[in-house]
Amino acid sequence: MFWPMFAVAVGFLGLVVLGVLAVRVFVEAERLGRQVTESARRIGRAAEELERAASGAARSAEAL
Repeated sequence: MFWPMFAVAVGFLGLVVLGVLAVRVFVEAERLGRQVTESARRIGRAAEELERAASGAARSAEAL
């Protein structure tokens, strides 16, 4: 009777460990998603600034 109970306990502990790891993966995936969103926003802002600078440079070159 000991070994079946031991096997059930080990199986339950294995499921608990898998659950904890799944939660950690979920939290890290959300954090990565937030970082990707922030990076995309920064890249968009930098692209807009580059476009403004390029149009300003083009106007300056035309004036010469």
